[in-house]
Amino acid sequence: MSRERVGVAVIGGSGLYDLPGVERLRRARPRTPFGFPSDEIVLGTLAGVRCAFLPRHGRGHRLLPSEIPSRANIYALKSLGVERIVGVGAVGSLREDVAPGDFLVPDQVVDRTHLRPVTFFGGGIVAHVALDRPLCPSLAEKIAAAARKTGAVTHTGGTYVCMEGPGFSTKAESKFHKSQGFSVVGMTLAPEYKLAREARMCYASVSLVTDYDVWKEGEEVSAGKVVATLSANVERVRTLLPWLLPQLTGPRECGCGHALRDAVFTAPAARSAAARRRLAILLK
Repeated sequence: MSRERVGVAVIGGSGLYDLPGVERLRRARPRTPFGFPSDEIVLGTLAGVRCAFLPRHGRGHRLLPSEIPSRANIYALKSLGVERIVGVGAVGSLREDVAPGDFLVPDQVVDRTHLRPVTFFGGGIVAHVALDRPLCPSLAEKIAAAARKTGAVTHTGGTYVCMEGPGFSTKAESKFHKSQGFSVVGMTLAPEYKLAREARMCYASVSLVTDYDVWKEGEEVSAGKVVATLSANVERVRTLLPWLLPQLTGPRECGCGHALRDAVFTAPAARSAAARRRLAILLK
């Protein structure tokens, strides 16, 4: 197959380790300055659109949330020409009206992780990107529209609180998150959204609701409940993507591509040569 660049990528979460229907397959696992990505990246065509697919946890689910090499994942996709990333991940609901089996497309994030590298910068170049709107609103709108076409109950907007894991929430944590008005809790949205913004890529996510976390008496989360609901949700995602991908071609309608315009604080003359080499793909 030709080696033309791809413009859109899907990062699959728990249960989504492959993408049936992709044609003209090839695989790549580029080495990056931040190591190798989680697994081979599948490159091909789905619904007539050139796309890339990366299983976030690796095929067979080998990586804990805190072990995911997010910098390598985002950097590798950037090196392939990706401009838009659709993240898919399982979550617990913190709202009565968001039920297991539903989809939620968040518009805000609270990052409560503490073990993960969250930036490409440092080591000679400092940048502070704007994250007031952490998820690309244009991409999120298209994801929500495609999700509704599958027949799934789809909620738009809401806050995703990202915890470290890998254990599920305590009762106290779950009730606290609910009391703050958060919508869903998961373990993988951070730091993907931050890194994608630094890489000037559009990033938005569809959250697959598998449970009510542990705040709701009698509905406490367990691995068994998650897996049972997840399989049905994953099948809906596979239906969603052929609707969605044709909407993700052409020029972007947002400001994500200009995220570094005023974000790099380090004067050009003060930037280390090593940092310039490491970050060239982001800065050019």
